[in-house]
Order: sequence, then structure tokens, then C-alpha cells
Amino acid sequence: MNGFLLAVNSSVTKLPISVSCQNNRDPIIEQLVLIFKQTSKVLEIGSGTGQHAVWFAPRLPWLDWQPSDLENRQDDINKWLHAYPAPNLRKPIVLDVCEVWPKTFYDAVFSANTSHILSWENVKYMITGAASVLPKDGIFCLYGPFKFRDIDMAPSNTAFDTRLKKSFPKRGLRQVEMIDEIAQRLGLQMTGNLNMPKNNRILSWKKSK
Repeated sequence: MNGFLLAVNSSVTKLPISVSCQNNRDPIIEQLVLIFKQTSKVLEIGSGTGQHAVWFAPRLPWLDWQPSDLENRQDDINKWLHAYPAPNLRKPIVLDVCEVWPKTFYDAVFSANTSHILSWENVKYMITGAASVLPKDGIFCLYGPFKFRDIDMAPSNTAFDTRLKKSFPKRGLRQVEMIDEIAQRLGLQMTGNLNMPKNNRILSWKKSK
């Protein structure tokens, strides 16, 4: 199994580092092992540096992991894939959520820490695109910080949400109920809402038709 240690600002690897990916990879994979236990092909949206892809794929050896991101992120992902290859880890594909999606079907679509970075319009595009590549019983899975209607956010999430909106007004933590409303219209039924460390969550849906 691929078992590397990520060293921030490492002069040895010289790989692009996301500290959040380094910190959340273990709690996420503990849940994905269960969520994707009957899955054979996963599309990851917004793979970023590629750190999650190279950590998750060898720990989910029964499935194929397909990274994707914008054109300008491909080099970073490929650096990680070259440094830590896995037989079930595919070369990244270019995917902009508001553009044309692959015509290939995937058993699951996964995305981490994207919904608060994307504009709300693009979040809706992501959900719509995910539904379009999932067959019946396919899984859509989101990780990140979220907020709920009529429930106060944790102080750290409130502060994070404020910083995001101050720097980029179209960004911000998304309301779970609003995401679920879009998902339901597309035939996605929520099956999981897991509390994760540091006020994050894993949300999952299954396509009903």
C-alpha cells in the first residue's frame, strides 16, 4: 500500500502541498471505505493538488479512482500521481463543472472542500453534472464545512464563512437543505450526514432512478 508522509514545504519532494488535505485524509478515508464498499468507479471533482487521490486510491483497491479538475490544476495532480502511482489511479481529466461533463458513467462522484469555494450557481452545476454521470443507485458524496437552516454554526465555521465572503463574495458555506433540494429534484436521495472532525461533514446521496 502507498504509505507516504506528507512534509509541508518539503525540499525533498517539492510537491504542491495542501495542509487541509494532509489533515483530513485519514478521517475521510475511514468513511469512504464504508460508503464506497460496493463501488467500482469513482469520479473525484476538484482534485486540487492530487493529494487526496494518491492517498485514497491505494486504500480503496477494489475501485478505480478518476481525478479531475480545471486545466490549470493538471500539472499539480500529475506531479503527485507520478510520485505516488497506484494501479487503480487514473490520469486526471480536465473538468469544469459548468462546462461539458464526461459521457462515461461512474458508480460514485466524490468532492472535498469545493462547495464553499464554488459560487452557488456552480455548486448547482456540480450537483447536476454529478447526477448526469451516475447510474441508478450511484452515490454522490460531498465533504466539507456546511451550515444548516435554523441551526447556529460553530464559531470557527462562522469566522471561516465571513473570511470567504469578504475575499470572494460568491463563496461561502452552503446550506445542507438547499443542496439537498437541488439533489432531490435530480433523483438523488440523501443517505448519509456524518459529523466529521473540525466541524466538517460528509454528505451522501443515492440516485433513485
